[in-house]
Amino acid sequence: MGTRMGRKKSLISWFIMIMGLLASCFTNHIVYGENQSPMGQSHLLKMQAFKASLVRHDSAPSPSPSNTSPSPQPQEGDGSTSTRVYHVTSYGADPTGKTDSTDAIIAAMSAAFEGPKQGFLMEGIANLGGARIDLQGGHYLVSRPLRFPATGAGNVVIHGGTLRASDDFPTGGYLIDLSSSSSTNKSPQNNKTTVDAQLSSSSYNYEYITLKDLMLDSNYRGGAISVINSLRTSIDNCYITHFTTTGIQVQQGHETYIRNSFLGQHITAGGDPGERNFSGTAIVLAGNDNAVTDVVIFSAAVGIMVSGQANTLSGVHCYNKATGFGGTGIYLKLPGLTQTRIVNCYLDYTGIVAEDPVQLLISNSFFLGDAYVVLKSVNGVANGVNIVDNMFSGSGKGVEIVQLDQSKGPFKDIDQVVVDRNNVKGMKLRATVAKGAAQGNGTSWTVDFNGVLLFPNLIRDVQYSLSTNGGGFPNHVLRNSSANRVVIESNVAVPGSVSITVNQGVAIHEAS
Repeated sequence: MGTRMGRKKSLISWFIMIMGLLASCFTNHIVYGENQSPMGQSHLLKMQAFKASLVRHDSAPSPSPSNTSPSPQPQEGDGSTSTRVYHVTSYGADPTGKTDSTDAIIAAMSAAFEGPKQGFLMEGIANLGGARIDLQGGHYLVSRPLRFPATGAGNVVIHGGTLRASDDFPTGGYLIDLSSSSSTNKSPQNNKTTVDAQLSSSSYNYEYITLKDLMLDSNYRGGAISVINSLRTSIDNCYITHFTTTGIQVQQGHETYIRNSFLGQHITAGGDPGERNFSGTAIVLAGNDNAVTDVVIFSAAVGIMVSGQANTLSGVHCYNKATGFGGTGIYLKLPGLTQTRIVNCYLDYTGIVAEDPVQLLISNSFFLGDAYVVLKSVNGVANGVNIVDNMFSGSGKGVEIVQLDQSKGPFKDIDQVVVDRNNVKGMKLRATVAKGAAQGNGTSWTVDFNGVLLFPNLIRDVQYSLSTNGGGFPNHVLRNSSANRVVIESNVAVPGSVSITVNQGVAIHEAS
């Protein structure tokens, strides 16, 4: 079988070679002969075609011209096509930052807003299908806040460039303003009465707006981003600087997530000679259910101001303005219903203030440079507070890790407050749970817990044990626990030691 196949291949190879020689000779005769007749030309074409069919009999067929021509590409930024990418330079924006690009960027935002819609997200929020307003890595000068032409849309991304406020930018304005515009007009146009009616029915301004990969320079004119009454907004990988009021303002709405971003009024890396004069607030959360994750705040009077419930701060590094200079890292200004979790954060020479905290968790965080936590009495309430498992490092000056501000009145309603399991170096420990011991030969043993306990004159629970080497079984009793001092007495004098554990935080509720 192998011999037959070999002979067959050999014969085919000889046949191809011979026909090739014949075609070459015939071609040379026709080309260089003195008499080129039409018949000769015809024979030449036939032989060339026959040769090509023999030589390329096992190769793939060449593509037809219709297969090789490029397919038409959609025009980007044209809302009438399938693409949803809107390049701001296509609308006249200047990526060098030399001329005002406000109108051009707003035109791109308007085009995205007016582009194809894919139904609705929340009722009244049109789904723009992931439209992208692309800043193309440019640096753009902006002279007034950038707003969409109307509310009632979502699933839009603005990304990839730098926006800088001009010298005449309105004082106190925001570079990107996701609020209800005064120019909003939801009257029916282009026979879209049904859509417009649904848009006007939404209780939120926007949903699922993403701002990412942006540098926002407020040029000391105002703020950077304002998110008002919006739902599921994402601010990711942004660098925000030179604000005078607020870097990011979140008001009302739900679920604004701020991640992997850097904010500072002045560009510095600590130890700035002008730190005493830092002003403004990096982030304001005046709404519920928001999260700030993996964010660095490097200069501002206040790092994060929280006045809404159910917010989470995680992985936040605040070195915005030292407490010694009057700064605050995180300020919880919602007395009576805090409902805030602060975990895995780094308070760097600046601390936390909580007004009348109710349901507050501060855990697994690091406090450096005598940074501490202040519980500030407004109406005297502290309820459901856990400050546990943190690290505090200070200068050895005796600064207390948790302090009480009772300038407006003492804390009177205290329940379920746990300050415990914190490790301390160079600062003074404060806790709501403490242990102590006393030894003596007599009938009374006293342990003073004022050096450790957080709240004055408050011991809710005492557990103790009395051990003695003397003979007999003395009767003993807890005689007193006022003024944060515990007194244990026995009916006879014995040499003994007392071990005592006290708790301030849990109120004893009598069974009904």
